[in-house]
Amino acid sequence: MLKTIDFPAPTLVSVNGVELEVFEAGRENAGNPIVLCHGWPEHAYSWRHQVPALVAAGYHVIVPNQRGYGNSSRPADVTAYDIDHLTGDLAALLDHYGYDDATFVGHDWGAMVVWGLALLHPSRVSKVINLSLPYQERGERPWIEVMEQVFGGDHYFVHFNRQPGVADAILEKNTYSFLRNLFRINTPLGDPGPGMMIINLARAEAPLGDPLMSDSELAVFVSAFEKAGFTGSINWYRNLDRNWQLLADVDPVIQHPTLMIHGDRDLIPKSEKLAAFVPNVDVVTLDCGHWIQQEKPEETNRTILQWLDR
Repeated sequence: MLKTIDFPAPTLVSVNGVELEVFEAGRENAGNPIVLCHGWPEHAYSWRHQVPALVAAGYHVIVPNQRGYGNSSRPADVTAYDIDHLTGDLAALLDHYGYDDATFVGHDWGAMVVWGLALLHPSRVSKVINLSLPYQERGERPWIEVMEQVFGGDHYFVHFNRQPGVADAILEKNTYSFLRNLFRINTPLGDPGPGMMIINLARAEAPLGDPLMSDSELAVFVSAFEKAGFTGSINWYRNLDRNWQLLADVDPVIQHPTLMIHGDRDLIPKSEKLAAFVPNVDVVTLDCGHWIQQEKPEETNRTILQWLDR
């Protein structure tokens, strides 16, 4: 295991009408930016193992807590979390640091935003590295409508949209147990029980498998969500159909050099059409679950750096 890492101190940066809490390292490498974008329900701290390796490799590393997370702004309007706003934050972050473009790395929902950034602001992206979530093809019907038909109303994407506020309140009441129960590895596979998976996880008395991180690392996530709550971050899900509409007239093909990293035990499926929409993609699969860069930090770092060095 890598030793415990001192994470950079945050600064609040005003961009795109909000303030983002940004953790920055490697300013001595100015001119070679890489931006790391976390997923849900995570935090910039989920990249703690990557920051020192990237700095040592000569990168100026910029790690925002995106809107809705940590000490970043949490607008009240649900539509303030659509793909226009989320990608606009990242483009404005480049402006703040004086960069035309950067390599962007995303995990989970962060990957969704990085895919969107490459579509909506292609000139601001030099390379794409995404973990876990492959490119999501825009089909003929809105995403939540399709998910509701395929997975039913208890699927958490659907539930977040159809029953706003219900899950938010339960997660906020059970923040520690939810995050403790969620951030696990080596969990036994089994059929999901009835009800909404995320709510069940928050209310479960005992976690399954083994902990992903130490108690002190988990405490960083817990304290952040105890302060920020969950509504801002869940509002990202509540814009999926709005995003579908916003992307209607956008060229769906991403031409940037791209690295896609999967975990072979991740519940998120690979995309059979990935190369059709991302023709310059290289795909790597690591022996892990969903929390790729935290589960397999050395392998993730090596995979990213070898690909960037080519």
